[in-house]
This record gives sequence, C-alpha cells and structure tokens, in this order.
Amino acid sequence: MAVTLEQPARARLIAPEGQERALPVVLRYAAADPLAVQITFPSQASLDGVEVTWIFARQLLEEGLVAPAGSGDVHVWPCGRARTVLEFHSHQGLALVQFDKVTLRRFLTRSYAVVPAGEEEAGLDLDRGLSRLLDGV
Repeated sequence: MAVTLEQPARARLIAPEGQERALPVVLRYAAADPLAVQITFPSQASLDGVEVTWIFARQLLEEGLVAPAGSGDVHVWPCGRARTVLEFHSHQGLALVQFDKVTLRRFLTRSYAVVPAGEEEAGLDLDRGLSRLLDGV
C-alpha cells in the first residue's frame, strides 16, 4: 500500500499591498508520486472560490529553503532566517505565500522517511514493474 503523508500547516498569503492573510493549507506527499509534493489551498484563497492544489518537485522545495530556486510556475526562496516564500504563477495571476521554514523542513523530513532522497526513481520502477506484472495476469 502506498503511503501518503498529510500535514496541516499555516501559511500567510501576501497581498499586493504587502498585507498578510493567514491561511490553513495542507502539505501532502505520496509515495506513489515520489518526486512531487502538493500544497492544497482552501477555497477562500482562490479567485474563483474553489480549493486549489499545486503540485511541484520535492527537490525544488528542498533547494528553495536555502537559496532561490525554480523556474516556470513555481519559485521558492528563503526570506530571512525563519521564513520561506513560495511564488505561484497561473493564467489568473501571481500568488506569494510565506511559510515558517521550520514547518516546511519538518514536512520534508517526514517525506524523506517515506521515500529517502535518491530512492525516488527506484519506487517508480517498482510501481511500473508491478503494473506490468499485474496487467499480464
């Protein structure tokens, strides 16, 4: 059975005027998709009033805790010693979300207990092999 890790967290949505709004979010990591992490934002955080989930590389989150990282739709960078900023780009606009660094570090540590760094590809190969085996039955 594939393990899924969920961690509720508090984030701060940074408004264009620089004001911050607290948001409850869910950080998720699934062994079935070992290269990715997910962050789900509540409906009140989106422009169209629906829950939004962003999926991006676990390695990007790890790298962004210590130095600016990312290209495309998701960017991550440290903000002082205690916080990390995630920047999400979509066709609807841009969102800046700030997390306590310790929250993200705890989540990553827990995710590495599920699938250690460097072993993500092995899990993918095993899943593919099992699928082929079971499809042939």
